[in-house]
Amino acid sequence: MENPENYIPSLITATPQEGRELAIKLARKSIAAIQTDPEIRKKLRSDYANDTNQLIGSAQVVAIEFQTIAAANNYWR
Repeated sequence: MENPENYIPSLITATPQEGRELAIKLARKSIAAIQTDPEIRKKLRSDYANDTNQLIGSAQVVAIEFQTIAAANNYWR
């Protein structure tokens, strides 16, 4: 079972796909850390699901996380 306190054992991933999946996980964990009430997050989901600007903002967060992971992996060279 994953230790909730150590959900990022490493930024090193075998492939860019794994790196992207980690970036999404990090973005989701960040949102959960900012808005700690799961019921409020669930309620707000419909708001951002229908708002192009909020969806783009979410994609930008994932992209920034992925950029960090790619750099940590020497861009998988």
